[in-house]
Amino acid sequence: MDGLGRRLRASLRLKRSHGGPSQNNSGEAVTEPERIQDQSLHSFTGSQHFFEYLLVVSLKKKYSGDGYGPTITYQFPKRENLLRGQQEEEERLLKAIPLFCFPDGNEWAPHTEYPRETFSFVLTNVDGSRKIGYCRRLLPAGPGPRLPIVYCIISCIGCFGLFSKILDEVEKRHQISVAVIYPFMQGLREAAFPAPGKTVTLKSFIPDSGTEFISLTRPLDSHLEHVDFSTLLRCLQFEQIIQIFASAVLERKIIFLAEDLSTLSQCIHAAAALLYPFSWAHTYIPVVPESLLATVCCPTPFMVGVQMRFQQEVMDSPMEEVLLVNLCKGTFLLSVGDEKDILPPKLQDNILHSLGPGIDELNTSEQINEHVSGPFVQFFVKTVGHYASYIKREASGQGHFQERSFCKALTSKTNRRFVKKFVKTQLFSLFIQEAEKSRNPPAGYFQQKILEYEEQKKQKKSRERL
Repeated sequence: MDGLGRRLRASLRLKRSHGGPSQNNSGEAVTEPERIQDQSLHSFTGSQHFFEYLLVVSLKKKYSGDGYGPTITYQFPKRENLLRGQQEEEERLLKAIPLFCFPDGNEWAPHTEYPRETFSFVLTNVDGSRKIGYCRRLLPAGPGPRLPIVYCIISCIGCFGLFSKILDEVEKRHQISVAVIYPFMQGLREAAFPAPGKTVTLKSFIPDSGTEFISLTRPLDSHLEHVDFSTLLRCLQFEQIIQIFASAVLERKIIFLAEDLSTLSQCIHAAAALLYPFSWAHTYIPVVPESLLATVCCPTPFMVGVQMRFQQEVMDSPMEEVLLVNLCKGTFLLSVGDEKDILPPKLQDNILHSLGPGIDELNTSEQINEHVSGPFVQFFVKTVGHYASYIKREASGQGHFQERSFCKALTSKTNRRFVKKFVKTQLFSLFIQEAEKSRNPPAGYFQQKILEYEEQKKQKKSRERL
């Protein structure tokens, strides 16, 4: 794999919309020379800024004349006076972005009609820092066939619903003139990113419409804000979803196959979200560009999506202990064979019995997400929710996790057998490292569920004494 593959792992989330505004947009080149003086890359990685860049990625004829390649044709802001290391970092980032704005191969041709697409990708640098690209792909205005372009907002903030609304505003201005986008993005850049549950209001002027006030609200708890479980539920049975979860928990290699990019990306994001409060830290590419298909031969864990047209190439690749999921047919093409036996039987049954009842009565994606995610969160509450009690702290506040005592505290042998394997994963190691640094468990959805479970156990004991 080339330097890009070694230096960056990337993930992409795509949602295709066949509706939306008509594409009578201005396609003129943008050359405004906005610049920001003497700013380091690190100054833009905090939560105080909405975004780092707004980019336009276009398809240009290759020098060889053989097809088109994606190229950045506009960048805001332009940065000057960067140190050498910062400049190299920026160059690597900007080199990677076009590939993931057009991940679906190089066979592009001009169109007269093209459905807009909203998607996002994640670039993970070698130091573990992540940058998210929020994209809107659409067809510029003009006579005759045209090639699509991509508006891409690069941010360190994972808040997909909020940035989708920002892209709606970018697209609205794109229909008038590309020049109208700049004042809106400049105002957004100067605005402080809201605290969880809070709203920021921007004032923006649009020609012929006057001044508009745009409200952007950050979710109070965004652990499911980027997920839609509906597609995963349409493609697979509950039992299969649990087996995929079990494979991910032990950090195995998982490949999803599907015809379209939307199905791939939505299903992989959903599968990764089931691991909450843990985060998949290995190679994670929901839609693998053709040039990175060698990823499936990696010896380390990965979770990737591959288009169905590359199925045979994947099957012919040297792979060991992989779960290959055909989302079109709802089948496992390859498996290790023990996926049904990874989780403790009783807890696995609890997940299964919690998933089915009532799901057909749910109307919104938020309700479905909560219904599907809840049983998996409860699984972690019951197996590792007691972790905070087994972190011993020095006077300085630095904690040390007591792994052996933690495992022995589980009274169920099957639960203990599972947890002894789970504590060796990077999923758990990264989670516990963060916990060791903090004097108190982080407030959030997982901690809330732990407290609720502990209260339920106290009440049960009280009733048993009566």
